[in-house]
Amino acid sequence: MIAKVWKKVCLVILIVACLFNIVNKLVRKLPLNAELQTSATYLENQQTVQEK
Repeated sequence: MIAKVWKKVCLVILIVACLFNIVNKLVRKLPLNAELQTSATYLENQQTVQEK
């Protein structure tokens, strides 16, 4: 009886940990896109300055 309860508790903890991991990865993905966009604009500006 106790083993079934522990099995369910461990399963719930595992599901919560997986969901937390997925949400954490999705949240951290957005700033990376913004940083890449900023870097691309910086490089474009540097190229136009060098051409002049």
